[in-house]
Amino acid sequence: MTTMTSELIPFGYELGEDHRMLRDSIREFARSVIAPGAMERDIKGEFPADVVKQLGEMGYMGLCVPEEFGGAGLDALASVIVVEELSYADASVGVINSVQNSLVIDPIMKFGTDEQKKNWLPKMASGQWLNCFSLSEAGSGSDAGSMTCRAELKGDHWVVNGTKMWVTNGAEADVILLFVRTEDTEKRNATCLLVEKNSPGITVGKHEDKLGIRGSSTVELLFENCKVPVKNMLGQRGQGLKIALTAIDGGRLGIGAQALGIACAAHDKAVDYALARKQFGKAIAEFQAVQWKIADMATRIAASRALLYKGCWLKSNGKHNLHVPAMAKVFAAETASFCANQAIQIFGGMGYCRESEVERYLRDAKITEIYEGTSEMQRMTIGESLTHEPGRVTATEA
Repeated sequence: MTTMTSELIPFGYELGEDHRMLRDSIREFARSVIAPGAMERDIKGEFPADVVKQLGEMGYMGLCVPEEFGGAGLDALASVIVVEELSYADASVGVINSVQNSLVIDPIMKFGTDEQKKNWLPKMASGQWLNCFSLSEAGSGSDAGSMTCRAELKGDHWVVNGTKMWVTNGAEADVILLFVRTEDTEKRNATCLLVEKNSPGITVGKHEDKLGIRGSSTVELLFENCKVPVKNMLGQRGQGLKIALTAIDGGRLGIGAQALGIACAAHDKAVDYALARKQFGKAIAEFQAVQWKIADMATRIAASRALLYKGCWLKSNGKHNLHVPAMAKVFAAETASFCANQAIQIFGGMGYCRESEVERYLRDAKITEIYEGTSEMQRMTIGESLTHEPGRVTATEA
């Protein structure tokens, strides 16, 4: 891979040559190598270890890491393109990649010291180390400030005690980006720690048996007197919630891309089936009811991509705002569920069976409306952002 800069203009969304080459390359790998085993991994709930290893060797597990730290040095658009193509083939692989890049590597690049970047990023960029992001707890989901997992400073170590829930990549990760309470006086206080998973005092607990994205692990992590060196604190003490929200804000583009990949796969499967399936002497693609479903799917996909690419342009050009990534995430997530549902309807009874694969798209799509901020929370973010800065949605920078 070569370093590329975003060639997007605010309302153009045309991919430059480098981005097209990247898309074509990851598309070929995803559809020829990843897709054939997706259904088997889904049925078995099997983590795609070999696929992740190959993605690391190819440079896709550290896309935006600067070249000086062993990464590809690419931009936000490149990351979204890769997650979309991976998710078209297997949404589980898409979210594994998204967590690695947007939820863990991005915060280290933004808040890490030079020493932390030098020590941590090269192994992450090469795929030698897989990452996970650990914020949620049983009683602390959207209200992250109510977390109870705690860390006490004792000499040159933090001592962590508590339990985290719903940790994607948690069973296989080598590094945990962990958020903990560190003060008694402030409910919404938190600190961010970089924790090596093999540290004494860490236990992988319950593995969730999930509706979808069954090829990625989602686990409980238990901490009992786990010692974490002070030098592994990311950012400043008490800055944890800021780091978490910054990471999630960037992660919205990643999950939006995952949803977009699912939606595109559902659309393409539906079109192919509608052209092949004959009823009443002609292909069902000739019936207006089916054409309208396909039209609605394609229209929502196009709008989702426009919002995602806009969010990438803003991020790459330092024009960050809250509402565009939230718009992209909520719209793409609901588009994924819509498209998967319509694909099943077009397939009819066959769509309800595993053999068709489209039922997997619906199961995979649902989580995109929930994790990294529910659709309800996205709408709150959009509403609060626009009411505090009225007119931004129609401005050039919106």
